[in-house]
Amino acid sequence: MTMQRETTISLRESLYREVTAIVEYEYGDEITLDELAHRVASSRRQLQRAFAEVGKTTFRQYLTGVRMERAAEMLIGSDLTVREVAHRVGYRQPAQFAKAFRRHHGLVPSDYRVSGRSLDARDELPLPVALAA
Repeated sequence: MTMQRETTISLRESLYREVTAIVEYEYGDEITLDELAHRVASSRRQLQRAFAEVGKTTFRQYLTGVRMERAAEMLIGSDLTVREVAHRVGYRQPAQFAKAFRRHHGLVPSDYRVSGRSLDARDELPLPVALAA
């Protein structure tokens, strides 16, 4: 029984690594759990378990987190408009993106851009709301 559990854990860790690598690369595309499960020859439920057990998160939370971090990098490091950033990280509606961004980072995208660009090199960006508490 222990051997089966070790095999299951190993499988879930492998699935998690494979799927998160895809998400890191394709975060701007429309990505679904079902599509990823098909691509890695697994089931939706196995991926849900992998995210829960290995990543301590859900697929949707992970995808949103990756998108929000890439969006923050784009807002600080480029002159792209908020609309362009939203589109590049997979949001069709800028208002939906702004709401998700504010929930994740505690600031609307335009304020985040201003605060990030005004920091000294030795300062850090504002912490996401969940981490600041």
